[in-house]
Amino acid sequence: MTGSADRELRAEADVAAPPERVWALLTDFSRMPEWSPELVRMVPLKGGGLRRGQWYLGINRRKAVVWPTRSVVAELDPGRAVAWDTRSSGARWVWELTPTATGTRVVHRRPVPRALTGMSRLFAPVFLGGSAQHADELEAGMATTVARLKAAAEA
Repeated sequence: MTGSADRELRAEADVAAPPERVWALLTDFSRMPEWSPELVRMVPLKGGGLRRGQWYLGINRRKAVVWPTRSVVAELDPGRAVAWDTRSSGARWVWELTPTATGTRVVHRRPVPRALTGMSRLFAPVFLGGSAQHADELEAGMATTVARLKAAAEA
């Protein structure tokens, strides 16, 4: 389903585990590459742990292409939500957890609050097969990430 590159991407799942377990796994960013098909590593760039304003270096890969991103934690509601803005692309990555009768509802979204950056609009067509196609890959990758997080939380 190819759509606009700057559309909101979304993946979600019901997880048979309490929100505290899901949150602990989700916010252990050293484990995020286990779940994400594109992320190789996520490293804090400032001291102080997970907090608003914290910077992270993301190393991403798609086939032979590897690139860095710098993200800044924009929202943090411990146990419920975390979001970071990726400055190089203009995207925001959002994770939302909601308690349910059987565990936790996990929603992972990627809105583009303003617009994709010029760098992103140039990089994706040249190195990633096109902006809209890469957005489709990202959305599929988000579904994989949520499914892998679910499996880890339920194990």
